[in-house]
Amino acid sequence: MINSIFRSVARPLAKLVLFLTLSSTMGCNATKTATDGATALFDGKTFTNWEGEKEFFRIENKTIIAGSMERNIPTNKFLCTEKTYSDFELRIKAKFIPENNNGGIQIRTKRIPDHHEVIGYQVDVGYSQGEPVWASIYDESRRKKFIAEAPADRIAALLKKEDFNEYKIRAEGARIQVWFNGEQVVDYTEEDDGIDRSGIICVQIHGGPPSEASYRDIYIKEL
Repeated sequence: MINSIFRSVARPLAKLVLFLTLSSTMGCNATKTATDGATALFDGKTFTNWEGEKEFFRIENKTIIAGSMERNIPTNKFLCTEKTYSDFELRIKAKFIPENNNGGIQIRTKRIPDHHEVIGYQVDVGYSQGEPVWASIYDESRRKKFIAEAPADRIAALLKKEDFNEYKIRAEGARIQVWFNGEQVVDYTEEDDGIDRSGIICVQIHGGPPSEASYRDIYIKEL
């Protein structure tokens, strides 16, 4: 009788343990497949491993929102990783709805001491003087100009104006490539060997009128 009772309890319990084990394994594999071996830079809840003026950055619905629709942004504002990166593939989703300003994704960047600015490459998000600059590369605080421009016709065809747009940015050696919503739109090779090929990664809101840039699903794979 005791053995019979034990077997009747043990069998369902063993099945439950097996189910939980398989579920856990499948969950781990799904996470690994979803990120393709990449590491999440943003946990969706906190600013852990990021630094910057939190007054102009907040987290809502697993999204970093830069800027404000209630007041002007006095200067360019940057939220940056504490860690530096050299060769990598970065994936990030960005949204910018108003056409009166812009944000950006800084790569191979450095803080300028005692200044609000940073210096480095910026992959743009949004608009400049009413014109779309999505996915073009601007050289922030250095050459102070666009050094690679995404084709306007392709951006117009690919852009999701009211939704998140997917970026893939690959920096390897002197070469920087940008994909926008699945299509490669920039392939730039840096000819100046004196420019540093490592630095922090930041998300930005440009100084100007009330506006917000939203960033989410930020993953990096070091090469």
